Amino acid sequence: MKAMISEPLAVPEQEYIDKLVASQRGRPGSLLSILEKAQERNPRKFLPRETLEYIALRTGTALARIFSVVTFYALFNLEPQGKNTICICRGTACHTRGSRELLQSLMFKLGFHNPEEEPGDKIALNTPDGNYTIRTVACFGQCALAPVVEVDHSIFGHMNEQTLHREVEQIGGRKA
Repeated sequence: MKAMISEPLAVPEQEYIDKLVASQRGRPGSLLSILEKAQERNPRKFLPRETLEYIALRTGTALARIFSVVTFYALFNLEPQGKNTICICRGTACHTRGSRELLQSLMFKLGFHNPEEEPGDKIALNTPDGNYTIRTVACFGQCALAPVVEVDHSIFGHMNEQTLHREVEQIGGRKA
């Protein structure tokens, strides 16, 4: 059964995915590589439905399987992401060493919510200007460095509020 394309994918994107699929054919883990490279190419670092449908069509993989992969792995995004990503660990070690307070402080500084509200355990929020995405993860596996924060794919251990705000200022040119 052929996948139904909801919106036609632009020809340059089709050609890019066709080359990806051809270069990965027969390799173990090829679907992950294709999805990762397709997401990286997207300016907002996410996988729109039409991209997933085209990948399903070109790889002969069921669309349901594609969705199960992108929803299982935290590195894939189904929604547009900010230009910069800040990911705060919410694991036990990080929580006991202040990650909750780091998250609340950063959310307040970037204008995400009313300070009386409590953020949930797992969040992925974008600032309205598209400059930042704040995410949480269950654990980075770096418990000895707690609290751990990832800023644009760089891991920082023993994070404190002042250092976090300084890092955010450096990546975005915006006071945080």
